[in-house]
Amino acid sequence: MKIEDIRFILGPNLYLHRPVMVMRLHLEEYTGQESNQVPGLVDRLLTLLPGIHDHHCAKGEPGGFVERLHEGTYIGHVIEHVAIELSQQIGIGVNRGKTLYVAEGVYDVIVECANEAGMESLLRTAFDLVQALIDDKPFPLGERLATAKDLVDRTALGPSTRSIVEAAESRGIPSYRLNDRSLVQLGTGRFLKRIQATITENTSCTGVDIASDKEMTKQLLDMAAIPVPHGGVAYTEEEAVELWRYLGRALVVKPRDGNQGKGVSINLVGEAEVRSAFRIAQEYSSGVVIEDYVEGRHYRILVVGGQVAAASERVPAHVIGDGTSTILQLVSKVNQDPCRGDGHVRSLTKIRVDEVVQAQLARDGRTVDDVPHAGEMVLLRDSANLSTGGTACDVTARLHPTIADMAVRTARIVGLDVCGIDFVCPDIAACFDEQKSAVIEVNAAPGIRMHQSPSGGEPRNVGEAILDMLYPPGAEVRIPVIAITGTNGKTTTTRMIGHAMQTTGKTVGMTSTDGIYIDGKCVAKGDTTGPRSARAILCDPGVEVAVLETARGGIVRAGLGFDYADIGIITNIEPDHLGQDGIDTVADLISVKTLIAERVRPGGTVILNADDPHLCTLPKTMKERHSKGRNFVFFTLDGASRVLRRHLSEGGTGYFYRDGWIYEATGERARRVMRAEAIPVTMLGAAHFHVANAMAAIAACRAYGLSCEKIASALKGFRSDVHNPGRVNLYQVGRGYVLVDYGHNPHSFQAICEMAGRLPNRRVTGVVGVPGDRNNDIVWQSGKVAANGFHRLFVKEDLDLRGRAQGEIAGLLKLAIEQVTPEKECRVIHNECDALEAALQELVEGELIVVFYEKLSPILEVLRRHEAVSVSHMALPNRPVKV
Repeated sequence: MKIEDIRFILGPNLYLHRPVMVMRLHLEEYTGQESNQVPGLVDRLLTLLPGIHDHHCAKGEPGGFVERLHEGTYIGHVIEHVAIELSQQIGIGVNRGKTLYVAEGVYDVIVECANEAGMESLLRTAFDLVQALIDDKPFPLGERLATAKDLVDRTALGPSTRSIVEAAESRGIPSYRLNDRSLVQLGTGRFLKRIQATITENTSCTGVDIASDKEMTKQLLDMAAIPVPHGGVAYTEEEAVELWRYLGRALVVKPRDGNQGKGVSINLVGEAEVRSAFRIAQEYSSGVVIEDYVEGRHYRILVVGGQVAAASERVPAHVIGDGTSTILQLVSKVNQDPCRGDGHVRSLTKIRVDEVVQAQLARDGRTVDDVPHAGEMVLLRDSANLSTGGTACDVTARLHPTIADMAVRTARIVGLDVCGIDFVCPDIAACFDEQKSAVIEVNAAPGIRMHQSPSGGEPRNVGEAILDMLYPPGAEVRIPVIAITGTNGKTTTTRMIGHAMQTTGKTVGMTSTDGIYIDGKCVAKGDTTGPRSARAILCDPGVEVAVLETARGGIVRAGLGFDYADIGIITNIEPDHLGQDGIDTVADLISVKTLIAERVRPGGTVILNADDPHLCTLPKTMKERHSKGRNFVFFTLDGASRVLRRHLSEGGTGYFYRDGWIYEATGERARRVMRAEAIPVTMLGAAHFHVANAMAAIAACRAYGLSCEKIASALKGFRSDVHNPGRVNLYQVGRGYVLVDYGHNPHSFQAICEMAGRLPNRRVTGVVGVPGDRNNDIVWQSGKVAANGFHRLFVKEDLDLRGRAQGEIAGLLKLAIEQVTPEKECRVIHNECDALEAALQELVEGELIVVFYEKLSPILEVLRRHEAVSVSHMALPNRPVKV
């Protein structure tokens, strides 16, 4: 038994519409074995993990999975449930999973994933644990769980970032984690905002620099008549002692640019204490602030967007005596509180007994081995930071308006949109001017866990306050997303929509099979139809509309790169790519492609091909399942389509082709949009498949809100050679023509052959090939279509054989062609450029050569050598443009 692969899928996917981890498992010697066939496995598993008794499984109630164990279930299914149970034990709360058959002995174990690093560790632990249980060997479960828990703690979003992200999720604002720390993108495109903890897109860099320099902050606030402690900066012990003597009062010693209370010593009264505190502080900063100690209660006031969002009274780290335990033992007991963790992973931080604590105890005449009286409170620090083990109690309701005004003014002077102000005074409920007080520190990126989860008082949802500052209620948060999928036509449809959107002046981000385009410029070449490319568009703050070609491979292997689309298009579903990535049937393909429709947002539009029998019933299926609230639009080449008529009779909208015109219809009303022949890529309407693509594009643009007139104007300027390279591009070569296309399956071959039959030509020659990763049936069907559709044939092969032997695909194609039309001329020339060259050498007047290419550039180079010129149709060439 072995793990072949583990991968994380971030976006909506075929298994769940939330992140999942997928483990490819090969059972090897356990293939075919079930849980009840392994002696003692079930009993050992339930003894070690009794929580599995609560697992439902398919039965839908507690105990369902235990029944399956006793009845017999495959080992992959056991590993799935063990991983889910282990996730509960370390607190990441996974509840859903499934195990799917891939091939003989091979299964995909899928579990929802709240933490990538942690869940991968748990899957590996579950695998190793089940293996140990099968072998009846000991297993270090506690140690492995501790490792996974540590991974979760180290890689999870911090509490401040998490609270903002949770607020975003509650409002339906998309969020994307951008690194392994806490940098997160909220929203998409031009509406995106980035945060890292409580540093936001709008946080002033200058403000952060000021707040990071405690002395500079004091100087600015003092100039603005806001009270601050007197003092200065020392760079040596002697300078520190000199400042102590000058000030002549109890002092605070702290790093000039420190944070989280590190290296801070308070209420120092002797030279030795000052020297020791200076050395501690200088471990964090070369400059050390020496200033007056201000007596009073310690408060943290949080200002967000110019308003007070919360206020907390902070209490330094302390323990309460029980009369029997030492201070060190009491600290250990306090740290066992599940609310306390290392660093910032929990609502409170564990108390660390360091040199500052020991110095504080020494000033009070204590050591860590002292036993305090029962009920006696022992302060371990004077500083009240949560980061050093302190606690906080919410006092927002008690905050006096004059102190609130002072806090807002302080944030404004420093220049921070989110600002934590450390304030000392006798009573926060009293007037600011009537008591001795001081701002002792101003914090950029203030932690907000003390407000979200206070030790006492009312929790304050300050994450929501920060989100409301970034996105006031009603503000736009995401750019429109138009997603296009299907077997054939999706690239052309994508390009048409992108072109039409571009003519409106919008900055369009587009992904397609030839690259990523932003504002009409290619920024990355290649097949960019997967989730990574989609995210490249959505994370660009200059993009106003996203038009995303979304292919099968990306969906299967990595899910979608967006949470919701506003408009989803499925051009058609035909047999192709079968036998790849676990997609063996057309039904499998349908489940992949329809994910696009399922992820159209409520109120959005799903556009479907009424001429495709696989798509006709999709609206009914989706409404019955879970996708109510979507608008469905059909398009068809058949003006008398029964599917469209029924849809229109129910008040729906659709597009159809009749007498050379494209119509838009809603209910009983129909109107002309434009003549198909006015769209150059349709070759005077002969390319019916491009007429269908145009209707899909028109439907999308209309759903977006463009007028029919604007769409028609845009499509009239959509040319094959300029805007749709490699898709039905026609060239005149001497007295004949060459048509270049990317067709690579039976359906695309058939469409091109039918189009060729509508064109004025003497004969049609095909230069045909099929990618090696298609199964034999698709290769065979492609050959049969080619045999019926072309007068003569040149069979070629791709340079990338995709696992096939040299000549294998060409041999299958030739055999299929000869079976259908044994008398037809059919030559095998493996190199596609050589095959095209051979066809051109025998070109006759009016002949059309159709070449289905693997690589476009080499084919265009052959045409350049033959002085080919680009034309829009065969009968009346437009002004020639040299290739």
